[in-house]
Amino acid sequence: MRLVLAATGASGSIYLQRLLHHLENGGHEIHLVLSPYAKQVIHEEIGGLQLPEGVIEHSEKSMNAPFASGSALFNGMVILPCSMGTIGRIAAGTSENLILRAADVFLKERRKLILAPRETPWNLIHARNIVTVTEAGAIVMPASPSFYSHPKSFDELADTVVWRVLDQLGIDAPNACRWREDSSLDQE
Repeated sequence: MRLVLAATGASGSIYLQRLLHHLENGGHEIHLVLSPYAKQVIHEEIGGLQLPEGVIEHSEKSMNAPFASGSALFNGMVILPCSMGTIGRIAAGTSENLILRAADVFLKERRKLILAPRETPWNLIHARNIVTVTEAGAIVMPASPSFYSHPKSFDELADTVVWRVLDQLGIDAPNACRWREDSSLDQE
């Protein structure tokens, strides 16, 4: 698959790192764009991203990336984490940087666009922007981890969100814990 991964300034850098980890050996073409605030949050939360070999990084200020045009075929775009400000700008169609332009392209071309906000609580503006991007074709997946897999580390907890992202992309997540598919969950 040809994928665009992006992150904006919301907390939750571990989710992006775990997504990169799960995509590492899948033979995917991965393009990465980080907002300046995403870089700052990544530094604060995990020190820095460990990028798999072959990931192609793009500046948020550039519009020369192939996925900035609908003529380039890509399978999906994930913004993880996605700030509510970014969702608002996508809803408004501002396209003022590469992340926003790419999101606009994925929406207009009816390609898979997954937005994973982590912020809570939402105000009415957030909720309306979520409705707008959903009506435009985006998949909004709040970064809400599950606990029925009994995660024992932050990585395992973050994986519960990443598995759902992989499911939406149509990428196999062989280690995903599925509700009621594991006999250990039947203990009551």
